[in-house]
Amino acid sequence: MKTAIITGATSGIGEACAKRLASEGWRLIITGRREDKLKKLVNELKEKFYTETLPLVFDVRDEHQTITYLSNLPETWKDIDLLINNAGLASGLEPLQDGDTEDWNKMIDTNIKGLLYVSKQIMPLMIERRKGHIINLGSIAGKEVYPNGVVYCATKHAVDAISKGMRLDLVPYGIKVSQICPGAVETEFSVVRFHGDKNKADNVYKGFTPLNGDDIADVIAYIVNLPDHVCINDIVVMPKAQASAYVTHKV
Repeated sequence: MKTAIITGATSGIGEACAKRLASEGWRLIITGRREDKLKKLVNELKEKFYTETLPLVFDVRDEHQTITYLSNLPETWKDIDLLINNAGLASGLEPLQDGDTEDWNKMIDTNIKGLLYVSKQIMPLMIERRKGHIINLGSIAGKEVYPNGVVYCATKHAVDAISKGMRLDLVPYGIKVSQICPGAVETEFSVVRFHGDKNKADNVYKGFTPLNGDDIADVIAYIVNLPDHVCINDIVVMPKAQASAYVTHKV
């Protein structure tokens, strides 16, 4: 039975990936900051799919917490086949000169440093076995820059570069590295970006049909079920109505 670790599994794409992989018989390590959400997901996976699940409640932004939890995995959970670096967020939507440095730090610490902290703990386990697959959740914002999103776009450009660099570092060990770059996905993303303002968040997705978490989970399921010699390096996936990071046809 294969084992996957998914960060940011308490909602959105991470939760959808957990359910999709559970339906295909994977064992799961799921991480997140909200203990109640993780417990609820563990129970749902057990009831629906009889999934063996290890929930870990910690914040990937905290290096000490990340090291403590991931360096002390039970022996039976150390043979990790798949890491999905999903934890990430946007915070604020203003021109750079009007930006809030607290928002900047939150995005940099989560989207870049959190991904690095987690990967540094899991990569040696894969290297030792000379097998594994890492999937990093990037964004169309890592391919283009859009107005009022300078720092978020910068963090996702960093994920793009990290993914390419990881692939170079890990190719001698037979470890795959893939990046998924979604366009507009309707999850808690915009609620977080607008600091809980649901009206603003809802307006982002009015007038067109955005992607949802299950759409991205479908893409990931396709990638991980390919033959061992095949690696999808990079995928940009958009709603039909979205032509670029900042051009969306709304009706």
